[in-house]
Amino acid sequence: MLVIGHRGASGHALENSLEAFRLCVENPALRCDGVELDIHSAAGGELVVHHDAELADGRSIAHLTAQELAAVRLPDGSPLPTLAQALTILASIDVFIEAKGLSVAGQQNLLGLIRAHPAPHRLHIHAFDHRIIRRLHEADTSLSLGVLSSSYPLDVASPVLMAGARTLWQEWHLIDRAMVERCNSVGIRVIAWTVNSAEAAVGLREMGVAGVCGNWPERLVVSRES
Repeated sequence: MLVIGHRGASGHALENSLEAFRLCVENPALRCDGVELDIHSAAGGELVVHHDAELADGRSIAHLTAQELAAVRLPDGSPLPTLAQALTILASIDVFIEAKGLSVAGQQNLLGLIRAHPAPHRLHIHAFDHRIIRRLHEADTSLSLGVLSSSYPLDVASPVLMAGARTLWQEWHLIDRAMVERCNSVGIRVIAWTVNSAEAAVGLREMGVAGVCGNWPERLVVSRES
């Protein structure tokens, strides 16, 4: 089962920071298979890594230029990462990109970064907004795509398939064996978020979940070993 650092090693460093990403690659104790991060499009379509649509000072990322964003400093004093910077650090592991805000220009930039990546099969995109995923699927059917869910639909597989995705990112406490079996029966893998205990991770592995995403990846490694 995959162990994925949620916004990097966010239990050890500021979430979605370059340091949180470096830890997932450089700290062998964390044993990350991949990293999940969030992106937004800037005014010109540049892609930056940040959870919220607005910065701490209230400015909207979508209305700022790349130059303005380059001057932004996070609470730990580090720069606001671009997606390109994050991908460079994370080149040796899988990266799961949550597209929170993706303009037309942003989509083109994202596709360009994927195509230029030395291992494009390591890059995966998911979103709560299934329209984003559908547009990406229509642009390139080879992309690894997923949809996010914090509910339990009557048919858990249909929203995933309709978006052109093959991965369901499901809030972990809603997952049960029936959900996983239904998804697996039509070729959909299930990744659980946000999992921060070994006990929960082991239970999810026993249900057949493909991956767990958490703030302390080292706590989840037991799910691969038991």
